Amino acid sequence: MNLHHLFADSPGRTVRYALSGAGGGFARTLLAQSRLMPGLAPAVLCDRDLPRLRALLVELGHHDDELAECHDTAAVAAAVDAGHLALVADASLLTAAAWDILVEATGSPADGLAMAERALRAGRHVAMVSKEVDSVAGLHLAALAEERGLVYTTADGDQPANLIALITWAELLGLEVVAVGKSTEYDLVLDPDTGRLTQLDTTVDAPDLAGLLELGDDVPATVAARARAVAALPTGATADYCEMAVVATNTGYRPDTELMHYPVARIAELADVYRPVDEGGILTRTGVVDVFSALRLPGEASFAGGVFVVVRTGDPVTWELLRAKGHVVSRDGRFAAVYLPYHLMGVEAPVSLLSAVLHGRPSGGTDARAHAVLAGRARTDLPAGTVLGMGGHHHDVTGVQAVLLRGEDAPGDVAPLYLAAHTTLARPVAAGDLLRLDDLADADAHLLDAWTAGRSARPAPEGSVQA
Repeated sequence: MNLHHLFADSPGRTVRYALSGAGGGFARTLLAQSRLMPGLAPAVLCDRDLPRLRALLVELGHHDDELAECHDTAAVAAAVDAGHLALVADASLLTAAAWDILVEATGSPADGLAMAERALRAGRHVAMVSKEVDSVAGLHLAALAEERGLVYTTADGDQPANLIALITWAELLGLEVVAVGKSTEYDLVLDPDTGRLTQLDTTVDAPDLAGLLELGDDVPATVAARARAVAALPTGATADYCEMAVVATNTGYRPDTELMHYPVARIAELADVYRPVDEGGILTRTGVVDVFSALRLPGEASFAGGVFVVVRTGDPVTWELLRAKGHVVSRDGRFAAVYLPYHLMGVEAPVSLLSAVLHGRPSGGTDARAHAVLAGRARTDLPAGTVLGMGGHHHDVTGVQAVLLRGEDAPGDVAPLYLAAHTTLARPVAAGDLLRLDDLADADAHLLDAWTAGRSARPAPEGSVQA
């Protein structure tokens, strides 16, 4: 899709957006890309640290006199009317000026919900970048948007939207999808000469891994041996579970296991790994969502947090022809993997914004349902009074292991992980137990209401979930 197609029905139109969490990494990439694009412009930017935000905008090439720090509704409206960027620290001021779509990128469940709901009630579309918000309140926000004839969408450039689009493409073509997923954020890079394994800025000894670069005849055994070889490195970021919860909700593909498999695999192996156990793979069922750790050698291309679908092949001649062109086809030719080895954050997000505003189309799914629950299990015994803080790059919750439950397996009183964040335990929770709603002494009432309302408004329809 090019700009001509996006603007075909709206020549000369400029789509204006508001942006929360405007000083963050995703926001920066969107703001930088917007400088290069005709027909797309920011209007109101919200961040708690206005000096940091101003410095970022100047660094991106905005003139200081374009930037107006605003502290009341009149100032916001006047700044935008004058063609300036309104910078606000108070989120309640976001809707004081005219704009088309909110990009919510705070990562804060309660704050993000409030801003998204306020935008929808003011007749504005919402592009949700904060997966933490979506995992608790996404169903409620989708229902609210539908009631008002608005678009609530994930944003291109983040793995959920990219994967949902890839799934939609595969299903449109009539392909039988076996598994869908993404890689972990950072590759595992093995130096076979030294046996050293690097993940981002951490390097460990993994001497056995060099002998496991080939899958061999027993794929599950090789995958298990690789897991042991890389055990010194952490597996399973909370952000992975959150992203796959968003995908599951929007597509009906659900986890095979609540901790997901996280196989260590090379890109060329995906079609051999993600197949049923009785056909030589690791899956106990099909139609699953999962995450893998991409293994590569120095100098090989990265998967870079990309996304994939594994499908059953049809005509063998067709797929052997595609194998010859470099596509990933299983050794027996019965499965194939199609993938996008990247996500470009805000560089891609403008497509979602323009599609939502100009064509009323979401980038994500159009019928989100309660197919899965992002929940949490206590890592250790947690006494009453424990504060479940949320922090770190992956927004981990203190003392809690993220898990992804199939909707039909989730207890009715299970607490979604990011409703539990920032709460205090009302009673002890034993190691391994799921967090329940009654365990939380001070859950945010607005988030709780949104969680309850969303699951009631958009339950998973019977018979619609993947096999």
